[in-house]
Amino acid sequence: MPRSRKAGVVGGILVSLVCCVGIVLVLASTDFAPGLYNNLVLDNQEHYLECEELPLLSEVERVVEEHPDVVEDIKGVKPGFVYLEIDSTSCPDKADIVISYGTHQDRLAIEAIIVDDTFFGVPYRLRNN
Repeated sequence: MPRSRKAGVVGGILVSLVCCVGIVLVLASTDFAPGLYNNLVLDNQEHYLECEELPLLSEVERVVEEHPDVVEDIKGVKPGFVYLEIDSTSCPDKADIVISYGTHQDRLAIEAIIVDDTFFGVPYRLRNN
């Protein structure tokens, strides 16, 4: 193989390697890779919000109390196996909603009930338990 062709092949490999490393670094610094793992492998959904971005606990409690029919519809997907809870343990005076379920079909049914990225403005997380 001529020397110039070898240099071109080596250069192409180096450029490809640098691009791959760059892509990995970008994905590692965003929520994309963990979100993909959570969604596809664990069958969970996260909102990835910081404490400052979450609503006040009192607001979350008010929203849940104002929509008991939707809460019951969610729990009714599989009674005794689907739960909706207000989580205020991670952030003082702030909260979100955690919905636990057992199967991917349960998750699809829950998502069909909520039909939004929030539960009436309250961020929620889906947990396949």
